[in-house]
Amino acid sequence: MKNPKKFVSLILVAVFLFSLFVATGCSRHPNQEQIQKMEETRSAALAAEKKLAEVQKERQKLEQQVEAKKAELKKVQDEKAMVEEALKNWQSEEK
Repeated sequence: MKNPKKFVSLILVAVFLFSLFVATGCSRHPNQEQIQKMEETRSAALAAEKKLAEVQKERQKLEQQVEAKKAELKKVQDEKAMVEEALKNWQSEEK
């Protein structure tokens, strides 16, 4: 599952097509109930795609925050190492 958006879209399309197949029956024109079911299915698919986009956007935002925190941690660790080295040098100069 390398691309969850494609997977969810594929599932939604399959559900939609299955609902069309089941809802069509033997008549040539869909009745009101069938039209309502198709609209509900379409609405559910659109809502799921919208939610997926929102979740992916939020995930990207959180990943950027994690990267920023990692960079900040690296900077602080480098500074700590520099201070420890300077402290060792300073203590050895006092002796």
